[in-house]
Amino acid sequence: MAGSSFGNIFRITTWGESHGKGIGVVVDGCPAGLSLSEEDIQSFLNRRKPGQSKFTTQRQEADSVEILSGIFEGKTTGTPISMVVWNTDQRSHDYSEIASYYRPGHADFCFDEKYGFRDYRGGGRSSGRETIGRAAGGAIAAKLLEQMGITFLTYSRSIGPVTIDNSRFDPDEINNNKLYMPDAAAAEQASAYLEECMKNRNSCGGVIECVVKGLPVGLGDPVFEKLDANLAKAILSIGAVKGFEIGDGFAAAASTGLNNNDAFYMKDGKVEKKTNHSGGTLGGMSDGAPLVFRAAVKPTPSIASTQETVNQSGEEIEVNIKGRHDPIIVPRAVVVVESMAAITIVNALLSNMTAKLDRIIDFYR
Repeated sequence: MAGSSFGNIFRITTWGESHGKGIGVVVDGCPAGLSLSEEDIQSFLNRRKPGQSKFTTQRQEADSVEILSGIFEGKTTGTPISMVVWNTDQRSHDYSEIASYYRPGHADFCFDEKYGFRDYRGGGRSSGRETIGRAAGGAIAAKLLEQMGITFLTYSRSIGPVTIDNSRFDPDEINNNKLYMPDAAAAEQASAYLEECMKNRNSCGGVIECVVKGLPVGLGDPVFEKLDANLAKAILSIGAVKGFEIGDGFAAAASTGLNNNDAFYMKDGKVEKKTNHSGGTLGGMSDGAPLVFRAAVKPTPSIASTQETVNQSGEEIEVNIKGRHDPIIVPRAVVVVESMAAITIVNALLSNMTAKLDRIIDFYR
């Protein structure tokens, strides 16, 4: 299977299956000398692990990470960093019935058509559990960016029909509720909506928003390596994500040039923008304003309600999906979105170092 690696200079390769022995990642291209511990990685994994609330799968996994290589005396060595999380609560028998039919909303049918077989135990490589490797790699990328004053604020902007009210936006509230919403009142409303979904054996989706501050001007290249294009690929590679927009996004289509353009002005001797409709990029390059983008996450496809499908014999049947599933993916996907953004930005930063000849001369002088 191709396509398990992402990135150019800073590169992650994820491996493992949902119900195999373990899940892991190899991170290559991390510079030597970065202070790094398992605790740094664990803080990211704790944000996506199961069993955090009644709104997540009750699969009991500690998701404890082990760093196998690439660290010596608490610092990166510049060699590949290999990490593993052992699976401890597999219940493959919960999925034995799935082997005979195609689950609506899942990759089962496509896997069978492409490879001639599939790992039906929770989806194998197409399982959301694959994102453990992304979060582990993202933790390293985020720590690298932290050294340069680049910060992330990532949260659930909406859950089903409930959207945060910007007038009540409180970044400190994000970690105070299990839905990672920066609006306490919206989090209560969203919780009530989720309770109804669960009563009806249903699920829902939502929107994750990410704000990145501290980026220098000029990250990304203006043709095929645009910062926003690479971000779109990174975010849309997350299994449950079905939409991506940056800045005003689709709302820009209903705007006018006069309203959508961000006026420039001088502040403390620097060029800045009065507004940020562009979301922090112009011509595929960062423009110095906060990078703002959103990811639309679909409802969890595994639901207990009766659904119509087809089995491997070509018969039309009705099914009720059994097993332990999240009624909503959004809260656990927040850190995954942040991780993929961090990995993308580190790649852009490292690539940007060769943009000007004088930078290369200064480095090797």
